[in-house]
Amino acid sequence: MNASRIALVTGANQGLGRALVEGLAARMHPADLVLLTGRDQRRVSDAAADVAGLPGTRARVEGRVLDVTDTDAVARLADELRARYGGVDIVVSNAVARVLPDESQSARADEFIDVSNTATHAILRSFGPVLRPGGRLLVVASSLGTLGHLDPRLHPLFDGASLDQVEYAVESWRSAVHRGTATEAGWPVWLNVPSKVAQVAAVRAVAAERRDRDLASGTLIASVCPGMVDTATSRPWFSDYSQAQSPAEAARAVLDLLLAEHVDPALYGELVRFGKPLPWHDGTPPVEQDRLVRP
Repeated sequence: MNASRIALVTGANQGLGRALVEGLAARMHPADLVLLTGRDQRRVSDAAADVAGLPGTRARVEGRVLDVTDTDAVARLADELRARYGGVDIVVSNAVARVLPDESQSARADEFIDVSNTATHAILRSFGPVLRPGGRLLVVASSLGTLGHLDPRLHPLFDGASLDQVEYAVESWRSAVHRGTATEAGWPVWLNVPSKVAQVAAVRAVAAERRDRDLASGTLIASVCPGMVDTATSRPWFSDYSQAQSPAEAARAVLDLLLAEHVDPALYGELVRFGKPLPWHDGTPPVEQDRLVRP
């Protein structure tokens, strides 16, 4: 039986991704299908079964194993959903690699970049074409994704760039990390900053190509900043968590954006936080953070 709407969330075993699946399953209709994805079969199956059994769940929930760093696997899943359902209606690219402050950033660079950036590019390339009219494709980033958080020397790599150019910039950054020349070139030690800027730049690149036809069909492509969220990934980085949201709290604004009846053109292609776009050129390089992490 074909579902009325198809939603897919990556990195959904726990944290914000899990909360987004729970919220979608509660707010969508019984004929709809929410796909909870992750890399580990047991964790995916257990999480999907848990969400399906929650009292407020209305939509069907299924677990699917998906390694977002495997670009072929991402493409195969997109093709499968197009063949079975004619496409997808909601896609949330949420997967992230956990790096602790006492770990070497350079030693973890490949995994971090693959999960955050290579995967974002694959989701945009594979799921953008199968997003049905009126659909939503969101990439979870952060307020660090604004261009001003990078050294000005690096701005031309991302400002107004195509997706191919963003990919090239990311791989250039990766190579500089491995060569030990990243700091000299202006790249911050903290991987999260260039990674988030590149995610937002990739979304902006795809959105720039599709804007007119997407807005005409009520389709939204954007990146989102959920704000500070109390998760196992983020907690080690902050000493004061008094203002942090639970994953369920952080999911609300994202869910409102995903399920809004109409698309606000001011949000299309932008980095959105609590329903408002963040200026792309704002921010200052967070040099203080670099002192807290290992190169």
